[in-house]
Amino acid sequence: MFKSGFIGILGRPNVGKSTFFNAVLGDRISIVANKPQTTRNRITGIKNFPDAQMIFLDTPGVHKPKTPLNRAIVQTAQDIIGETDALLIMVEPHPAAGAQDLFLLEILSQAKLDIPVFLAINKIDRVDKPRLLPVIDAYRGLMDFSGIYPVSALTGEGIDALLSGLKAVLPESPPLFPEDMMTDATERFIAAEYIREQILHLTDQEVPYASAVTIDAFKEDDAANRIRISATITVEKESQKAIMIGKKGSMLKKIGTRARINMEKLFGAKVFLELFVRVKKDWTASDRLLKEFGLLK
Repeated sequence: MFKSGFIGILGRPNVGKSTFFNAVLGDRISIVANKPQTTRNRITGIKNFPDAQMIFLDTPGVHKPKTPLNRAIVQTAQDIIGETDALLIMVEPHPAAGAQDLFLLEILSQAKLDIPVFLAINKIDRVDKPRLLPVIDAYRGLMDFSGIYPVSALTGEGIDALLSGLKAVLPESPPLFPEDMMTDATERFIAAEYIREQILHLTDQEVPYASAVTIDAFKEDDAANRIRISATITVEKESQKAIMIGKKGSMLKKIGTRARINMEKLFGAKVFLELFVRVKKDWTASDRLLKEFGLLK
Protein backbone atom coordinates (compact mmCIF):
# COMPACT_ATOMS: atom_id res chain seq x y z
CA MET A 1 0.00 0.00 0.00
CA PHE A 2 1.60 3.26 -1.20
CA LYS A 3 0.58 6.63 0.25
CA SER A 4 0.87 10.16 -1.12
CA GLY A 5 -0.43 13.45 0.13
CA PHE A 6 0.07 17.13 0.84
CA ILE A 7 1.09 18.44 4.27
CA GLY A 8 0.89 22.17 4.98
CA ILE A 9 3.32 23.67 7.49
CA LEU A 10 1.91 26.64 9.41
CA GLY A 11 3.21 28.73 12.29
CA ARG A 12 4.12 32.22 13.39
CA PRO A 13 7.17 33.99 11.89
CA ASN A 14 10.62 32.63 12.83
CA VAL A 15 9.32 29.47 14.45
CA GLY A 16 11.59 27.31 12.27
CA LYS A 17 9.26 26.13 9.49
CA SER A 18 11.80 26.59 6.71
CA THR A 19 14.61 25.02 8.74
CA PHE A 20 12.37 21.99 9.31
CA PHE A 21 11.37 21.93 5.63
CA ASN A 22 15.02 21.92 4.53
CA ALA A 23 15.98 19.31 7.14
CA VAL A 24 13.28 16.93 5.87
CA LEU A 25 14.29 17.41 2.23
CA GLY A 26 18.02 17.29 2.95
CA ASP A 27 18.75 20.45 0.95
CA ARG A 28 18.34 24.23 1.12
CA ILE A 29 15.20 24.87 -0.91
CA SER A 30 13.62 27.43 1.44
CA ILE A 31 15.76 30.36 2.48
CA VAL A 32 16.42 30.91 6.18
CA ALA A 33 17.11 34.14 8.07
CA ASN A 34 16.51 35.38 11.60
CA LYS A 35 14.01 37.99 10.40
CA PRO A 36 10.23 38.00 9.88
CA GLN A 37 8.89 37.69 6.32
CA THR A 38 11.81 35.51 5.27
CA THR A 39 9.36 33.20 3.47
CA ARG A 40 6.97 35.14 1.24
CA ASN A 41 5.70 32.43 -1.11
CA ARG A 42 4.35 28.93 -0.71
CA ILE A 43 7.13 26.46 -1.54
CA THR A 44 6.59 22.78 -2.33
CA GLY A 45 9.06 20.12 -1.19
CA ILE A 46 8.78 16.42 -2.02
CA LYS A 47 10.11 13.70 0.31
CA ASN A 48 10.13 10.20 -1.13
CA PHE A 49 10.06 6.96 0.87
CA PRO A 50 9.81 3.35 -0.33
CA ASP A 51 6.15 3.31 0.73
CA ALA A 52 5.11 6.97 0.52
CA GLN A 53 5.54 10.37 -1.07
CA MET A 54 5.11 13.25 1.37
CA ILE A 55 4.60 16.66 -0.23
CA PHE A 56 5.32 19.50 2.19
CA LEU A 57 4.15 23.08 1.67
CA ASP A 58 6.34 25.63 3.42
CA THR A 59 4.42 28.85 4.06
CA PRO A 60 5.02 32.40 5.33
CA GLY A 61 4.63 33.06 9.03
CA VAL A 62 1.05 33.74 10.13
CA HIS A 63 0.54 36.99 12.02
CA LYS A 64 -1.94 39.86 12.16
CA PRO A 65 -0.99 41.89 9.07
CA LYS A 66 -0.91 45.69 8.99
CA THR A 67 0.30 46.47 5.46
CA PRO A 68 -0.76 45.36 1.95
CA LEU A 69 2.46 43.33 1.61
CA ASN A 70 1.93 41.59 4.93
CA ARG A 71 -1.71 40.89 4.12
CA ALA A 72 -0.66 39.27 0.84
CA ILE A 73 2.00 37.19 2.61
CA VAL A 74 -0.37 35.97 5.34
CA GLN A 75 -3.08 35.18 2.78
CA THR A 76 -0.57 32.92 1.00
CA ALA A 77 -0.26 30.88 4.19
CA GLN A 78 -3.98 30.81 4.93
CA ASP A 79 -4.81 29.66 1.40
CA ILE A 80 -3.42 26.18 2.09
CA ILE A 81 -5.93 25.57 4.89
CA GLY A 82 -8.41 23.10 3.46
CA GLU A 83 -6.20 22.33 0.44
CA THR A 84 -4.03 19.66 2.08
CA ASP A 85 -4.41 16.13 3.44
CA ALA A 86 -2.92 17.14 6.80
CA LEU A 87 -1.63 20.23 8.57
CA LEU A 88 1.48 20.59 10.70
CA ILE A 89 1.39 23.48 13.16
CA MET A 90 4.78 24.53 14.49
CA VAL A 91 5.34 26.32 17.80
CA GLU A 92 8.20 26.96 20.21
CA PRO A 93 8.52 25.32 23.66
CA HIS A 94 7.19 28.26 25.68
CA PRO A 95 5.09 27.49 28.79
CA ALA A 96 2.06 29.19 27.22
CA ALA A 97 0.98 29.84 23.65
CA GLY A 98 1.83 33.32 22.41
CA ALA A 99 -0.61 35.77 20.82
CA GLN A 100 0.42 34.81 17.27
CA ASP A 101 0.07 31.08 18.05
CA LEU A 102 -3.41 31.68 19.45
CA PHE A 103 -4.29 33.78 16.39
CA LEU A 104 -3.38 30.84 14.13
CA LEU A 105 -5.29 28.32 16.24
CA GLU A 106 -8.36 30.58 16.11
CA ILE A 107 -8.13 30.65 12.29
CA LEU A 108 -8.00 26.84 12.27
CA SER A 109 -10.93 26.62 14.67
CA GLN A 110 -13.07 28.86 12.47
CA ALA A 111 -12.16 26.80 9.40
CA LYS A 112 -13.83 23.71 10.95
CA LEU A 113 -11.31 21.36 9.39
CA ASP A 114 -11.97 17.68 8.81
CA ILE A 115 -8.32 16.76 8.22
CA PRO A 116 -5.68 15.67 10.76
CA VAL A 117 -3.82 18.53 12.44
CA PHE A 118 -0.46 17.77 14.06
CA LEU A 119 1.59 19.92 16.41
CA ALA A 120 5.38 20.13 16.28
CA ILE A 121 7.03 21.77 19.29
CA ASN A 122 10.26 22.95 17.68
CA LYS A 123 13.62 24.06 19.15
CA ILE A 124 13.65 21.45 21.92
CA ASP A 125 17.45 21.55 21.75
CA ARG A 126 17.17 24.86 23.62
CA VAL A 127 15.25 23.60 26.67
CA ASP A 128 15.54 20.92 29.35
CA LYS A 129 13.29 17.96 28.52
CA PRO A 130 11.21 18.15 31.77
CA ARG A 131 10.05 21.61 30.67
CA LEU A 132 8.31 20.10 27.64
CA LEU A 133 5.55 18.29 29.55
CA PRO A 134 3.72 21.49 30.65
CA VAL A 135 4.01 22.82 27.09
CA ILE A 136 2.43 19.65 25.68
CA ASP A 137 -0.35 19.78 28.29
CA ALA A 138 -1.03 23.46 27.52
CA TYR A 139 -1.50 22.83 23.79
CA ARG A 140 -3.58 19.71 24.39
CA GLY A 141 -6.08 21.99 26.11
CA LEU A 142 -6.26 24.35 23.13
CA MET A 143 -6.98 21.96 20.27
CA ASP A 144 -7.60 18.30 19.57
CA PHE A 145 -4.36 17.52 17.73
CA SER A 146 -3.89 14.21 15.93
CA GLY A 147 -0.39 14.07 17.40
CA ILE A 148 2.03 16.26 19.35
CA TYR A 149 5.73 15.84 18.60
CA PRO A 150 8.68 17.62 20.25
CA VAL A 151 11.34 18.15 17.57
CA SER A 152 14.49 20.05 16.75
CA ALA A 153 14.69 21.14 13.12
CA LEU A 154 18.29 22.12 13.82
CA THR A 155 19.56 18.78 15.17
CA GLY A 156 16.97 16.46 13.59
CA GLU A 157 15.78 15.11 16.96
CA GLY A 158 12.21 13.82 16.83
CA ILE A 159 11.76 14.38 13.09
CA ASP A 160 11.62 10.68 12.16
CA ALA A 161 8.84 10.05 14.68
CA LEU A 162 6.91 13.05 13.36
CA LEU A 163 7.27 11.88 9.75
CA SER A 164 5.98 8.43 10.74
CA GLY A 165 2.92 10.00 12.36
CA LEU A 166 2.21 12.16 9.33
CA LYS A 167 2.73 9.29 6.90
CA ALA A 168 0.15 7.18 8.74
CA VAL A 169 -2.70 9.61 7.98
CA LEU A 170 -1.97 10.19 4.28
CA PRO A 171 -4.39 8.69 1.74
CA GLU A 172 -3.55 5.63 -0.28
CA SER A 173 -2.36 6.93 -3.64
CA PRO A 174 0.39 6.47 -6.23
CA PRO A 175 3.17 9.11 -6.29
CA LEU A 176 1.92 12.52 -7.36
CA PHE A 177 5.36 13.72 -8.54
CA PRO A 178 8.31 11.98 -10.23
CA GLU A 179 10.49 10.18 -7.68
CA ASP A 180 13.61 12.20 -8.59
CA MET A 181 11.85 15.52 -8.03
CA MET A 182 12.54 17.46 -4.80
CA THR A 183 10.54 20.64 -5.46
CA ASP A 184 8.33 22.21 -8.10
CA ALA A 185 10.04 25.57 -7.56
CA THR A 186 11.89 26.72 -10.69
CA GLU A 187 15.61 27.43 -10.71
CA ARG A 188 14.78 31.07 -11.46
CA PHE A 189 12.61 31.26 -8.33
CA ILE A 190 15.30 29.65 -6.17
CA ALA A 191 17.97 31.99 -7.59
CA ALA A 192 15.83 35.02 -6.70
CA GLU A 193 15.25 33.65 -3.20
CA TYR A 194 18.98 33.05 -2.65
CA ILE A 195 19.64 36.71 -3.52
CA ARG A 196 16.86 37.88 -1.19
CA GLU A 197 18.25 35.65 1.57
CA GLN A 198 21.54 37.56 1.50
CA ILE A 199 19.69 40.88 1.53
CA LEU A 200 17.96 39.69 4.72
CA HIS A 201 21.29 38.69 6.26
CA LEU A 202 23.31 41.74 5.25
CA THR A 203 20.93 44.71 5.50
CA ASP A 204 18.95 46.11 8.42
CA GLN A 205 15.92 48.17 9.42
CA GLU A 206 13.33 48.56 6.63
CA VAL A 207 15.65 47.71 3.73
CA PRO A 208 15.16 43.90 3.58
CA TYR A 209 11.37 44.25 3.88
CA ALA A 210 11.24 46.87 1.13
CA SER A 211 13.20 44.64 -1.27
CA ALA A 212 12.02 42.31 -4.02
CA VAL A 213 14.13 40.32 -6.47
CA THR A 214 13.28 39.46 -10.07
CA ILE A 215 15.35 37.32 -12.43
CA ASP A 216 15.73 39.09 -15.79
CA ALA A 217 17.80 36.39 -17.52
CA PHE A 218 18.73 32.79 -16.71
CA LYS A 219 20.88 31.27 -19.45
CA GLU A 220 22.32 27.78 -19.11
CA ASP A 221 25.36 26.59 -21.04
CA ASP A 222 25.32 22.82 -20.53
CA ALA A 223 28.51 22.25 -22.51
CA ALA A 224 30.48 24.60 -20.27
CA ASN A 225 28.48 23.67 -17.12
CA ARG A 226 27.81 27.36 -16.63
CA ILE A 227 24.77 29.54 -15.83
CA ARG A 228 24.55 33.27 -16.46
CA ILE A 229 21.99 35.05 -14.31
CA SER A 230 20.89 38.67 -14.41
CA ALA A 231 18.68 39.94 -11.57
CA THR A 232 17.13 43.20 -10.42
CA ILE A 233 16.60 44.18 -6.80
CA THR A 234 13.67 46.57 -6.35
CA VAL A 235 13.46 48.90 -3.36
CA GLU A 236 11.08 51.72 -2.43
CA LYS A 237 13.41 54.69 -1.87
CA GLU A 238 16.60 56.19 -3.25
CA SER A 239 18.11 55.99 0.25
CA GLN A 240 17.46 52.22 0.28
CA LYS A 241 19.07 51.92 -3.15
CA ALA A 242 22.19 53.65 -1.82
CA ILE A 243 22.37 51.21 1.10
CA MET A 244 21.83 48.23 -1.20
CA ILE A 245 24.67 49.29 -3.49
CA GLY A 246 27.00 50.38 -0.70
CA LYS A 247 30.21 52.37 -0.89
CA LYS A 248 31.75 51.79 -4.34
CA GLY A 249 29.33 48.88 -4.82
CA SER A 250 30.63 46.94 -1.81
CA MET A 251 27.25 45.82 -0.44
CA LEU A 252 25.90 44.70 -3.81
CA LYS A 253 29.11 42.77 -4.44
CA LYS A 254 28.85 41.03 -1.07
CA ILE A 255 25.20 40.09 -1.67
CA GLY A 256 26.04 38.77 -5.14
CA THR A 257 29.08 36.78 -4.03
CA ARG A 258 27.29 35.00 -1.20
CA ALA A 259 24.20 34.28 -3.30
CA ARG A 260 26.35 32.98 -6.17
CA ILE A 261 28.22 30.55 -3.91
CA ASN A 262 24.93 29.09 -2.65
CA MET A 263 23.57 28.81 -6.20
CA GLU A 264 26.67 26.95 -7.35
CA LYS A 265 26.28 24.43 -4.52
CA LEU A 266 22.63 23.75 -5.39
CA PHE A 267 22.85 23.90 -9.20
CA GLY A 268 26.18 22.09 -9.46
CA ALA A 269 27.43 24.55 -12.07
CA LYS A 270 29.55 27.69 -12.34
CA VAL A 271 27.35 30.76 -11.92
CA PHE A 272 27.97 34.25 -13.27
CA LEU A 273 25.64 36.64 -11.46
CA GLU A 274 24.92 40.24 -12.42
CA LEU A 275 22.83 42.43 -10.07
CA PHE A 276 21.06 45.73 -10.64
CA VAL A 277 19.08 47.94 -8.22
CA ARG A 278 16.04 50.04 -9.10
CA VAL A 279 13.51 52.14 -7.17
CA LYS A 280 9.75 51.60 -7.41
CA LYS A 281 8.23 54.05 -4.97
CA ASP A 282 5.98 52.40 -2.34
CA TRP A 283 5.79 49.10 -4.27
CA THR A 284 4.81 47.22 -1.08
CA ALA A 285 1.51 49.16 -1.06
CA SER A 286 0.71 48.64 -4.76
CA ASP A 287 -1.56 45.72 -5.69
CA ARG A 288 -0.27 45.89 -9.26
CA LEU A 289 3.38 45.55 -8.23
CA LEU A 290 2.61 42.93 -5.59
CA LYS A 291 1.04 40.88 -8.38
CA GLU A 292 4.02 41.59 -10.65
CA PHE A 293 6.34 40.20 -7.99
CA GLY A 294 4.16 37.13 -7.49
CA LEU A 295 3.06 38.11 -3.99
CA LEU A 296 -0.63 38.71 -4.70
CA LYS A 297 -3.06 36.67 -6.77
